[in-house]
Amino acid sequence: MSEEHGRTRSTAELFHRFAPYFRPYLPVLFLDLFCAAMTTICELALPVIVRYVTNLAQYRLSELTVELVVRLGVLYFVLRVIDTAGAYFMANVGHVMGAKIETDMRRDLFEHLQKLSFRYYADAKVGQLMARITSDLFDVTEFAHHCPEEFFIAGVKIVVAFAILLSVNIPLTLLTFLVLPVMLVCCYKFNRRMRETFKESRWQVGEINAQVEDSLLGIRVVKSFAQEETEQQKFDEGNRRWLDIKKRNYFWMGGFNATTRAFDGLMNLVVLVFGSLFLLRGAIVPGDFVAYLLYVQTLLTSIRRIVEFMEQFQRGMTGIDRFLEVMDEKPDITDSPHAVECHAVRGEIDFDHVSFSYEDDAGEVLANINLHVKAGENIAIVGPSGGGKTTLSNLIPRFYDVSSGSVRLDGVDVRDIKLHSLRSHIGVVQQDNYLFSGTVLHNIEYGKPGASRAEIVEAAKLAGADEFISALPNGYDTFIGERGVKLSGGQKQRISIARVFLKDPPVLILDEATSALDNESERLVQQSLDKLAHGRTVFTIAHRLTTIRGADEILVLTSDGIAEQGTHEELIAKGGIYKDLYKMYSDMR
Repeated sequence: MSEEHGRTRSTAELFHRFAPYFRPYLPVLFLDLFCAAMTTICELALPVIVRYVTNLAQYRLSELTVELVVRLGVLYFVLRVIDTAGAYFMANVGHVMGAKIETDMRRDLFEHLQKLSFRYYADAKVGQLMARITSDLFDVTEFAHHCPEEFFIAGVKIVVAFAILLSVNIPLTLLTFLVLPVMLVCCYKFNRRMRETFKESRWQVGEINAQVEDSLLGIRVVKSFAQEETEQQKFDEGNRRWLDIKKRNYFWMGGFNATTRAFDGLMNLVVLVFGSLFLLRGAIVPGDFVAYLLYVQTLLTSIRRIVEFMEQFQRGMTGIDRFLEVMDEKPDITDSPHAVECHAVRGEIDFDHVSFSYEDDAGEVLANINLHVKAGENIAIVGPSGGGKTTLSNLIPRFYDVSSGSVRLDGVDVRDIKLHSLRSHIGVVQQDNYLFSGTVLHNIEYGKPGASRAEIVEAAKLAGADEFISALPNGYDTFIGERGVKLSGGQKQRISIARVFLKDPPVLILDEATSALDNESERLVQQSLDKLAHGRTVFTIAHRLTTIRGADEILVLTSDGIAEQGTHEELIAKGGIYKDLYKMYSDMR
């Protein structure tokens, strides 16, 4: 199997890692297994009763009275009632236990995904992650319930049937059970192949999800370039790969089923031939032979149930395996053991000999950056693409950690501040701020969960968004669609700004917040940003240089580091890179 699917963990390892999820539900599990034992005993009782009646009819017919038959009938009726009650518990409460375990796993997976940093998401596909958090765990419900139950029932039946059959005829029992080890070895080999193809199938489903998500989210681009056929071809290719994998999966599954049926027939053949020979020689009586056949059929029925369960078993194991692949990813941005909360943040920022490079990039994005920003200062960062402007700002809220040096907030290394506390004091407005599917109210409230409606409206007013929000069909309760598709770019940006107003952070990062807007929207949004920036420490990344003329200090950042530094007037007078950039932008306008 290719490396992209990850290593396949052993069944023992998967069981060991999965077992803790049973711990909160051990009472239910034990009761479920008790019910399984009772239903198994009830099933195994029938051959004993038949054997007893048959032997009485043949050798002691006078003892086979109507009263005895009625008593045996009542006994069997009671056993069936117990069997029915046990089966109901297993089908109802047992399945609920499985669903709760699946819920717990999905909760843990989502919680872990929230902890993983930008480095992980730079390589991950959302479609693959969606498959792992949804469809991969669907089969865990059935697996969590049926796995201990089916194997427990099979174990009880095999042990009890073996013991009873030994008491009937030892040679015939040994001959019959000699088939089992060979069958188990063959099944193991087929199962291993099935596991591999199940995992490949799940991975390919994730790829299909990722491709579909990419195509549907970019549907406007697809249609504008008339590329529907191209997208269909990409989808068909992924779909065909999935079919090829499923064909291989069913090849091995068919071999598994055929092999077990062959051994099933072989066991019946052994019992039929050697049992008949023992019957001819008087080594076994007819009643015992009938009971023997019934027990063998019970045993084979149990084996067939395990065979039928194996597909579900492998699906469950594959789901757990892919679950663990994500859970084993270690977040590279975590709280240090001595991390502290930050309070009464002033907003003083220091970059002390900061260097940074991405893991998959041989060169440094930032090299030996030194910068002191006073509380309340407005710092603008300009420069050519790829110079590290966004990267520099991302180091402040620890979206990435420095490769060397340190970034300090109010004199404290940001790595020594608890992540939640650090980020709660920093507001970010980006070029393309994400709006969640929901209402305007809920999107603004995201800046301060639990805020009152009055606070939300006030934040919208400060952001210059109240007027257009009030004009929407349902005002603040208007549903804005996925990613805010029902709003214009300027409207979405002002809602994002309102969200940051509500958060009220002392440090603000504006990452090309107006670059994608038309002139009128830019003017309105810039007014909102000017209000938002007042009294805060602000880092503004901009390519529209007219928006940063009033900055306290402008940094010109290139691949060689901070090439120029000063006010707009100072840098224009210097006649260097900034003046060239400003002139080029002015000519473009």
